[in-house]
Amino acid sequence: MTEKQIVVIGGGIVGVCTAYFLAEAGHDVAVVERRDNVAQEASFAHAGLAGAGAVAPWALPGMPRRILKSLLKSESPVLLRPRLDRSLWRWIRRWISECELERYRINKTRMQRLVFYSRDLMRQLSDTYNIEYEQTQGALQLFRSQQDVQLVEPALALLTEHEVPHRFIDADEARTIEPALAEQTKLAGALHLPQGEAGNCPLFAKRLKQIASAMGVKFHFASTVQAIEADAGRITLMIDDRRFSADAAVVAAGGESARLLKPLGIRIPLYPVRGYSATAMIKNFDHAPNAALLDESYKVAITRLGCRVRVSGTVELGARGGELHQGALRTLIKVGSDWFPHAANYITANFWSGVHPMLPDGPPLLGSTPVRNLYINIGHGSSGWAMAAGSGKAVADLMSGRAPEIDMDGLTLARYG
Repeated sequence: MTEKQIVVIGGGIVGVCTAYFLAEAGHDVAVVERRDNVAQEASFAHAGLAGAGAVAPWALPGMPRRILKSLLKSESPVLLRPRLDRSLWRWIRRWISECELERYRINKTRMQRLVFYSRDLMRQLSDTYNIEYEQTQGALQLFRSQQDVQLVEPALALLTEHEVPHRFIDADEARTIEPALAEQTKLAGALHLPQGEAGNCPLFAKRLKQIASAMGVKFHFASTVQAIEADAGRITLMIDDRRFSADAAVVAAGGESARLLKPLGIRIPLYPVRGYSATAMIKNFDHAPNAALLDESYKVAITRLGCRVRVSGTVELGARGGELHQGALRTLIKVGSDWFPHAANYITANFWSGVHPMLPDGPPLLGSTPVRNLYINIGHGSSGWAMAAGSGKAVADLMSGRAPEIDMDGLTLARYG
């Protein structure tokens, strides 16, 4: 392998993991990030869920009808701001086509493959460097009605097929695992995922940044890549007012990725979907969750992060600007109050929203592009934390001339080819 000078565009969790594994492979690596630190945008305050059972594509059977029914409600898992935006409606059409059962099975399997691999790498990193990131073990998916249970049946079949440990349990057993679950909230049953995980993504990213820096990775913050140019096999970046040339580059720039790739003729159905979270200090630890939970009715996660509880979910399509949608905040407050009403004051929580660039089918896109020496690591949606380590290692292997340790079928640009 020949050492290369490589630039990683983007300092989210995906970019940081990519930089680490490239440095581990012996390359000279620089990370360019427009914010003042790593994990400040989509990686900043999401749910922190990981584990194959809790990660799934948004395109699943029955979801379009379910969303249509919920759009007129005051609390909803999906918010739509109708706009004359062709890219939005094209994305929605493609997303609906991916909600067929067979497409769901394919997409879920691809994501699970990457999540399994990422989980193993994360554990290796944590053990090697003694990284603590407020991690918890185990997860519960909560079903308010039998209809919710029916919608998740395809996922249950895949869990069984891929030998993911799981158990469908009744309400009483769910409350034994999570004693603080409110009695007054209707619970038709739950799915227990003992290998589910959650943790503080920015905390992990900052620790891995320190490790990567000690390995020689250079981080350039408050620096924006304006354009990418290819010339004679090298990659030139326009960074603010200066030009920088490298042997190769990786685009891991989240929502900015499509803008950077389009002038190069690389068009990807990547759409900025806005997600929300509410983070509150725990005021009564006896009434707080022990680990991670997912409300299937509202597609909202509840996670324990040290002395805080985080309620995350609701996707908003067609959003512009950084204005917080009050409907999303109402949904988060409702779900937190329904399940753990005495754990925290959700009304006074710190509310956050961030853009998750999402592909209509779900799995990310990794690897080479038609432009020589330009690679991508994009499209993880809201599951970047669960897939970051595996994605970064796979891309680093490809750039180093090695075969990745996992099957790349369906994870490259070829699936849109």
